[in-house]
Amino acid sequence: MVESRELQVKEKQEVATPGEQTRPGLVFTPEVDIFETDQEITVLADMPGVAADGMNIGLQNGVLTLSGDVKPWEGQDETDVLVEFEIGKYYRQLPLSDDIDQSKIEAKLEDGVLRLTLPKAQKAVPRQITVTAG
Repeated sequence: MVESRELQVKEKQEVATPGEQTRPGLVFTPEVDIFETDQEITVLADMPGVAADGMNIGLQNGVLTLSGDVKPWEGQDETDVLVEFEIGKYYRQLPLSDDIDQSKIEAKLEDGVLRLTLPKAQKAVPRQITVTAG
C-alpha cells in the first residue's frame, strides 16, 4: 500500500520566548530539515524574505545560532494596500555534537533557504580497518 501525503501549508510560528524581549516585533522559528552522510551533516533552514546581508550565524560554546531579519518590501513612496507577508526576525539555536568540525562549517543562502554544511570531525567518520594475515 502506498501512503499518500498531501501538501500542508504551514503558517510562520512565533518563537515562544522564556523571558521578555528587549526589542519590539515578531520573532519566528525557521523550519529545518537535517540529514547526514558519513562525512557531514546538512541543515536546511527555511528563511523566506531574508537577504544574505540580513543573515547572522554565530557559533559559541557548541551552539549554532541562526538569525535573520525580514524587512518590509514597500518603498518609501508606496502606501500599503494589503499586507500578508509577516515582517519580523527568524531565530533558532542548534546545539552541535562534538563530532562536528566547527572550524569548517559552511553556509549558503539561496532562494530563501539557508544551507549549512557541518563536516564531521575525522574521529567521527566511519572507516574500515584492514585485517592482515600472519
